[in-house]
Amino acid sequence: MPVQAWVWWQQLGLVMAGGALGAAARFWLGGVLMRHFGSGFPWGTFAVNMIGSFAAGFLAIWLESRGPSALYWRAFLMVGVLGALTTYSALMVECLLFARSDRQGLVPAYLAVTLVGGLVLVWLGSRLAGLLRGSAW
Repeated sequence: MPVQAWVWWQQLGLVMAGGALGAAARFWLGGVLMRHFGSGFPWGTFAVNMIGSFAAGFLAIWLESRGPSALYWRAFLMVGVLGALTTYSALMVECLLFARSDRQGLVPAYLAVTLVGGLVLVWLGSRLAGLLRGSAW
């Protein structure tokens, strides 16, 4: 097997392992916070999004100078753990990368389009599901 293919398979294994841990952490924390604070506000989702954002920002910078091993740590921690914990962290890292580059002006537009587009699409998806199910919602 060529070296590049082997590296890809190693990364995939790390993404899968990290994804299992991230998904389990999201499930656990969501349950703990719902039992503690109730279901009046999505505390679990909010918490994992905020934790994921902080962790993604930290890891994006911390892994910059880690050499070749950063490839594996990125696959496990950022794509796997944080990707399963929350996709919000990926959005925040992209904004950080834009802000640190010559594309700083894209940050507000990217956030606005992502948030508005996401809200519109989640609404459209719910409407379509409701229509297919035979109800308004």
